[in-house]
Amino acid sequence: MSGQNVGYVRVSSLLQNTARQLDGVPLDKVFEDKASAKNTDRPELNACLSHLRAGDTLHVHSMDRLARNLGDMRSLIQNLTGRGVHVHFYKENLLFTGDDSPMENLLLSMLGAVAEFERALILERQREGIALAKAAGKYKGRRSLITQEARQQMRDRVQAGETKAAVARAFGISRETLYQVLRVGT
Repeated sequence: MSGQNVGYVRVSSLLQNTARQLDGVPLDKVFEDKASAKNTDRPELNACLSHLRAGDTLHVHSMDRLARNLGDMRSLIQNLTGRGVHVHFYKENLLFTGDDSPMENLLLSMLGAVAEFERALILERQREGIALAKAAGKYKGRRSLITQEARQQMRDRVQAGETKAAVARAFGISRETLYQVLRVGT
């Protein structure tokens, strides 16, 4: 029995389009994430991994669509091929079958490292841009969604003895956000 052809497509933001990925590839099922590949904690990736069975082939446009971290990439490929799933990357024209050939491992390591390096460069450029914008007075960070009145109410309730967890729940924020409000003071 032949397995399913399963596609995984990913873009980093909601405004981006996945149409060019796996265009023309006949697939039985497609999983699509609109999230960063900084880690493997993505809802559709997790659903895809749970769906795949021995004999299936996972089709991915390029390696950086699956992972941007060499450790994550190696782990995903080893896990999938260990379960009898083949992984086909179109841009790199690579098919991982679990044969563990030295060439397969070398290509996985080299190209996975390139994806990781590319992610690091993106983050570095982002940090540099933010630093320049801050220096020019054009970047002040995200404005707070919590009003001064709400901040004071939170402080008052905590001082009155209400638990921080209950106050955070009442205002629909995390405890860490509440702690930040309490640290800042005004």
